[in-house]
Amino acid sequence: MARHLLLFYSVTAILLPSSALCFDSITGNSLDSSVQESAFKTITRHRPHTGFLYRAILPPNFAGMEVSVVRLRTKTLWRKGTNFSSFSIPPRTVPVPHVKRLIIVYQDMGNWSSQLYAVPGYSFLTPVVGFTVYDATNVSSEKITRINLEPVGGPISIRLQYSTHPGNRFSGQRCASFHINGTISFSKVRFPNTCYAEGQGRFSIMIPIERNRGCAASWIIGLGIGLVGMVLVCYVGVMLYRLSTRKKVRVMEREADEGELFGTVWVGGSKMPSATVTRTQPVLENGGFS
Repeated sequence: MARHLLLFYSVTAILLPSSALCFDSITGNSLDSSVQESAFKTITRHRPHTGFLYRAILPPNFAGMEVSVVRLRTKTLWRKGTNFSSFSIPPRTVPVPHVKRLIIVYQDMGNWSSQLYAVPGYSFLTPVVGFTVYDATNVSSEKITRINLEPVGGPISIRLQYSTHPGNRFSGQRCASFHINGTISFSKVRFPNTCYAEGQGRFSIMIPIERNRGCAASWIIGLGIGLVGMVLVCYVGVMLYRLSTRKKVRVMEREADEGELFGTVWVGGSKMPSATVTRTQPVLENGGFS
């Protein structure tokens, strides 16, 4: 059953849309080095007991970030799994390559999330959290070997706390996985504030910024207003032209009425217009009248 569940999430991750976006892996590596150094100083200073989570002391310039560290036996991880910080690693998880003891360093980037892991077109709903795994054989060595985890018993679950209230935007949320090689992949949030992973990395819940929709809506509204304005201008122009034409016709009719006067005569019981009869007087050839 556990293998089927892991296969289900693996196939789902392949089929779901992913992103080829990259974040600054150089900055991420530098941060990892500083976090690793602080975590291992905590281990060597306190000689911690196996299975206890300890808070690491970070440099002042990392204020707002939280790092904790735990040392585990591999056989305990296989039998019981772990449930520290935001991560639940299921039983039947093995380190690759195999070691007797391992160290898990947990990170909560807090208000550093948007500065170190900004993704164009997306906004953070939760801080970025993550974990890395190291060989605990020789903690005092200058070179500590990073190893991987293979969760045979099922996926690793990450429970995140919202920094901004998601409201009714659950359908648009995405689990963002920031991989060690600098790439980012996205998957669906299948349960409220919970993501799944098959190994170490850093994770957050993000939501697309709806700037494109807003611009498109504004453009459509502007176009509609422009078309309505053009129709109104054309209508007003036609009305003014008609009024002007009617005014000219009235002026011409008035001038015509005033230029030629007609008399009136009564014909039966009706008053009719009558033009003035003018007879041309005959003129003799010698210039006199007849």
